[in-house]
Amino acid sequence: MDWPLALKQFVQYLRLERGRSANTLKAYHQDLEQLRTWAQEQDLRPTSLPQEALRHFLQAQAKAGKSPRTQARMRSSLRMFFTFLLEEEVRKDNPMEGIEAPQLGRKLPVYLTIEEVDALLAAVDRSQSGGERDVAMLEVLYACGLRVSELVGLRLEDVFRAEGLIRVVGKGNKERIVPIYASALDALYRYIDEVRVHVPVQKGQESFAFLNQRGKALSRVWVFKRLQALAETAGIAKKIGPHTLRHTFATHLIQNGADIRVIQALLGHESITTTEIYTHLEQVHLRDTVLTYHPKSAG
Repeated sequence: MDWPLALKQFVQYLRLERGRSANTLKAYHQDLEQLRTWAQEQDLRPTSLPQEALRHFLQAQAKAGKSPRTQARMRSSLRMFFTFLLEEEVRKDNPMEGIEAPQLGRKLPVYLTIEEVDALLAAVDRSQSGGERDVAMLEVLYACGLRVSELVGLRLEDVFRAEGLIRVVGKGNKERIVPIYASALDALYRYIDEVRVHVPVQKGQESFAFLNQRGKALSRVWVFKRLQALAETAGIAKKIGPHTLRHTFATHLIQNGADIRVIQALLGHESITTTEIYTHLEQVHLRDTVLTYHPKSAG
């Protein structure tokens, strides 16, 4: 099996059998294209690439200045690729077995205070045509902890107004049901009933909840840039994006006593390990509270 065929079949496997998202497929493909280019220069095929050659390739990535996180992701891509070849009986071994990933420092995510969330909402000029949409967008992100892809993909039929629930289609097309509190639901339907009804919707875009002024679903890039602009208007110095509100949602729930496994389900995390980062944020919050308010902390 040559490289083009191996990569094509692997991507098909990820999409059809593993249900990976388009972004995940792109990341895996980019990683493996780098390996393919390097291996072909060495006249090495995917079926015969030895472990020692893989070590040299990964060492070259490190010397090229790739971050530990990027290196770890590449190892993950390569490990899954060779596991696929093993399962397909194209290889008799997985040469990535025994190659350890670099240790990653745990970087705590940025989140907003309640006051900063309020400031972000207040920064929206509701007299402008997109104002009600932007308020609804912020409210839904903060109320439900959505990924930006889940927000822009939200459809009208996914919102159950009477029950106060929304259906979210997450990574790998996995669905979850998330509660939405009343004020966020009110903001969403104020936009839908009073503003969206007047937007000339383009064909094929009829079911998307959030539309731009041309009647098309919002793009992820637009949402990111809009949040940055609102943060600047609000005087928030932190560098934020849609994921910041997802982190804020989870952090505020932890700070108010929510169970970590409930938050895992609400966020759609497969592993509890991913969600546990928010317990670390709470520990930092507790430490800062003690240092700020304890009468002996200044001494």
